[in-house]
Amino acid sequence: EVQLVESGGGLVQAGGSLRLSCATSGFTLDYYNFGWFRQAPGKEREGVACIIRRASTIYYADSVKGRVTISRDNAKNTVYLQMSSLKPEDSAVYYCSAVSETVVGPPEPWGPFSFGSWGQGTQVTVSS
Repeated sequence: EVQLVESGGGLVQAGGSLRLSCATSGFTLDYYNFGWFRQAPGKEREGVACIIRRASTIYYADSVKGRVTISRDNAKNTVYLQMSSLKPEDSAVYYCSAVSETVVGPPEPWGPFSFGSWGQGTQVTVSS
């Protein structure tokens, strides 16, 4: 059974940093793509960052580009999201998602994750 468990969220002041972790189990990371998404109250879920393994490509949403870094550690079965220079508008529940690299579909690169597995989310709150 595929399981994803996020951690590392919390309350931080604007300008601060957080590192989110996504611990995985039930599958090997080698042939999966991983993404971080977030959803703020009253807003739709949006993609933040993702790693597309086959293309060796990393995507970032324009709203976070230059402030976040996604990485994966296959040996630890963990995916990370390092966030810095946080803003109040970054406040949201952050979710980790994994999907087989064989799944494709628009809108790229975020679309395939709709068919993937998701964690329960971790709350990030940035105070001004």
